[in-house]
Order: sequence, then structure tokens, then C-alpha cells
Amino acid sequence: VRWMMYWIVFALFMATETFTDLLISWFPFYYEIKMAFVVWLLSPYTRGASLLYRKFVHPTLSRKEKDIDTYIIRARERSYETMVRFGKRGLNMAATAAVQAAAKSQGVLAGRLRSFSMQDLRSIPDEA
Repeated sequence: VRWMMYWIVFALFMATETFTDLLISWFPFYYEIKMAFVVWLLSPYTRGASLLYRKFVHPTLSRKEKDIDTYIIRARERSYETMVRFGKRGLNMAATAAVQAAAKSQGVLAGRLRSFSMQDLRSIPDEA
């Protein structure tokens, strides 16, 4: 549980770090403060990640639990519908490609046979 709390808080930190790096990286000792913060999160003595998780993350997730569950259910339904739609589209494309390939090869075969004269075809020995 301790590691789960750490990784969740660390992931949130990494997500916010993307924006803070752009805005306040000019601040003196910014990178040293970031390193100290990560050490504080990770340290078993300070238990910074547990503190932040219990004070901020868990209450927020608890308040939004129904919204998150609804969103997950909607995403699952949409992903199923999307996969079915792409699957149908893929099968239609494959069938069209197969029919076109068959039509082209049949045309090539017919063209090849037309290039022979009847005399050329009669000179081919029968294998009966």
C-alpha cells in the first residue's frame, strides 16, 4: 500500500512537473528543491507520499468515485463499439482487396490466353 501511494503521488508530481518546468525553472535552486521533494516523498522516515495521498489524493478520489466509475463504463462501451466498427471496416477492406486481386488476376489470365492463337493452343499436347 505504501508503494501504491508513492507511485500515485509521484505520477501526479511528474504530470505537474511538465508544466512547472516551463514556468518556474528559472527559480534559483529549483532542481535541488525538486530532488529534495522526491526524497521527502520516498523517505520511510517522513512518509511524504503517504501524507499527501491521505490528505489530498484519497479524499478527491473518494468524492469523484461515482464519476470515475461512470467514465470507465462509458469508455469500455465506446471501446467495444469502436473495435467492432474498425473490425467491420477492416474485413470490408480485406474482402474488397481480395475481390480486386482476383479480378485482376483473372483479367491477366484471360489476356494471356487471348494472346495465343488457336493453332498455338492445338499444338499443346493433351494429357488425357
